[in-house]
Amino acid sequence: MKKINYISIAFVFLIGFASQAQTKAWTLEECVKYAVKNNISIKNTELDTLSASIDKKGAFGSFLPSANLSASHSWNIGLNQDITTGLLRNQTTQQTGVGANVGVDVYKGMQNQNTMRRANLSIVASKYKLLKMQEDIALNVANAFLQVLFNKENLKVQQEQLAINEKQYKRSDELVKAGSIPRGDLLDVKATVATNKQNVINAENALLISKLSLAQLLQLKEFWDFDVIDDTNINDENNIMSVKPIDIYAKAKESRTELKIAKTNLEIAEKDVAIAKGAFQPTLTAFYGFNSRVSYADTFNAQTGQTQPADPPLEQLNDNKGQNFGLQLNVPVFNGWSVRNNVDRNKVALEKSKIALEKEDLDLQRNVYTAFTDAKGAMNAHESSIVALESREEAYNYAKEKYAVGLMNSFDFNQSQTLLTNAQSEVIRTKYDYIFKIKILEFYFGIPIDQIMKK
Repeated sequence: MKKINYISIAFVFLIGFASQAQTKAWTLEECVKYAVKNNISIKNTELDTLSASIDKKGAFGSFLPSANLSASHSWNIGLNQDITTGLLRNQTTQQTGVGANVGVDVYKGMQNQNTMRRANLSIVASKYKLLKMQEDIALNVANAFLQVLFNKENLKVQQEQLAINEKQYKRSDELVKAGSIPRGDLLDVKATVATNKQNVINAENALLISKLSLAQLLQLKEFWDFDVIDDTNINDENNIMSVKPIDIYAKAKESRTELKIAKTNLEIAEKDVAIAKGAFQPTLTAFYGFNSRVSYADTFNAQTGQTQPADPPLEQLNDNKGQNFGLQLNVPVFNGWSVRNNVDRNKVALEKSKIALEKEDLDLQRNVYTAFTDAKGAMNAHESSIVALESREEAYNYAKEKYAVGLMNSFDFNQSQTLLTNAQSEVIRTKYDYIFKIKILEFYFGIPIDQIMKK
């Protein structure tokens, strides 16, 4: 029952696809470019690049002076000294103070310089990570694209087989009526036609689902009229199979993004150690400060009816101004081993980065040789499937001749047809398996992923 419901739902979507005008058929290059531009994971990684740029601004800011302004105003109610007579009296006094301070690092153990260099490396690493994400998405799109092409061709095979068997059913029906073959043969053919119809439905569902998967990978909202160009070529235009695996590996070491990420992370770890070691050195800071104040007493003036300060505010600001400037030297002597522990911690992280780089190199070598072996195996499998298909076609033609003259029963003839259909499907499967594995090998060799299809 679940299977029937699933097929019904798939048919509804399929009707939705068919009911819309097929206004555009996407190429692989268009799919890759659209995915790179709109994929959510890529957008998220782009934000990491933006964060790295903000961190660089923060590192640059450490070279700039720090400047701060301050202001305060206070009330003192009760017994206070009269700022005019010097006598104590009950009154309310007010005081306003203003100040400005400027400071700048003269020397900080090269920590600011190394922090800036680390920030630059972080931007490079974030760009590499973005590129790696784009490459992964492109590879996934290529795989999904080829899956759609495979399902399209497989559907054609199933539809052609159904058409052949429906014709065979009509002919067998006529032969049964003429008394040339037993009714049991007609029932066998009828069962075969029913099986073929089910195969067509399954192929249609597989094609629909593969289209939906690719559309989802592209982040398409209106996917019902989505389709791809189904013209592809099996040829190895770049002749990648003639290149030795060791040469592909050497080229991959120069261009593969995951290796560049590991190398950049190693450089970042080295800067982290240098920054941590800088905390062992003395720091020298230059500073300058300015301050002044104004004092008020709530003395009532009968003539003006207002409370006024003892002296004009501007005069007080000028009279009470003060400045201070100088240099401050801090020499670390003992801090509970916090600096040393931080250095050791970053040294451990540095060793991990070295191991990670070595592991990426080994993984790359293994992946290249594995990809070459897989591509070679896929090529041999495709060539063998073509030979097998040619043999099945000859066997089918021979069986058709025998069946036509009554020398073969319907069951054996249907078996021959089934073997032919399986051989056709196997050729299609190995074809696209070979294309994808060739593309992975070319990918390691630095050939763009969107050049998989040649016209």
